[in-house]
Amino acid sequence: MSLKRTVVHNFQRLVVNPLGRKLPITMLETTGRKSGQPRHTAIGGKLVGNSFWLVSEHGEHSDYVKNIKANPAVRLRLRDTWRNGTAVPLPDDDPVARLGQLPGGNSGVVRLLGTDLLTIRIDLD
Repeated sequence: MSLKRTVVHNFQRLVVNPLGRKLPITMLETTGRKSGQPRHTAIGGKLVGNSFWLVSEHGEHSDYVKNIKANPAVRLRLRDTWRNGTAVPLPDDDPVARLGQLPGGNSGVVRLLGTDLLTIRIDLD
């Protein structure tokens, strides 16, 4: 694991995600591939129609992406409402171009801290 990815991962795990659980920000719930328990990750992205688009900073190295690959059924908290959906990793999508279509603040952070970008679409029920 690269030093950059290690530092960013630990900061997100120890600071961003615990804060995100308490704040009304977008939260992704996956099922832990080993534990079977719900796992929550603060994410940024954009709702377009009935799909939510995001770019993972560390792509297939992200725990939540590994969880999605094991079980694509997810829940997404948008403001105060949880919605069920199916997450679809899109390795053929251009994640840099996709970031240009998503909110600027989060996209800038993903560009800055990302090591292996991957687009993900969540099709909501």
